[in-house]
Amino acid sequence: MNMKSNMMQMKKNKGMTLIEVLVALLIVSIGLLGLAALQANSLKFNHSAYLRTQATQLAYDMAERIRANREDALINNTNYEIAFADAAPTNPGNIEEYDQAAWLNQIAATLPNGDGEIDRTANRFRISVRWLDDKDQNQAGQFDFLTEL
Repeated sequence: MNMKSNMMQMKKNKGMTLIEVLVALLIVSIGLLGLAALQANSLKFNHSAYLRTQATQLAYDMAERIRANREDALINNTNYEIAFADAAPTNPGNIEEYDQAAWLNQIAATLPNGDGEIDRTANRFRISVRWLDDKDQNQAGQFDFLTEL
């Protein structure tokens, strides 16, 4: 009886290892899918941070251009003013137009659907850079920088 009972016990346990392996495989595959999703989100947020860094550098670049040409920037209220969607000057006649053209072309070359705006109030300049950010489901990202001469 003892032998018969051992054989019956072995028959019952035969399928259990296969089920245990399948459950373990299912758990591991769900974990790997979670890691893949985490990696995809990490790449998306990393790219978004890269674009914001580029926008920051471009805004600082224009602020330095304005500071380098401080006297001309303060003489006329509209020297450096640009609105979003303004085209870059094609034949720059003075340093302000050259700076605007170079800056807008840099934005367009660096950022997806990139655009820039400069607004002046007295001696204060608000420099804005806008671009298409993939992280926010095709919503625009924007960086604003205020400087005073």
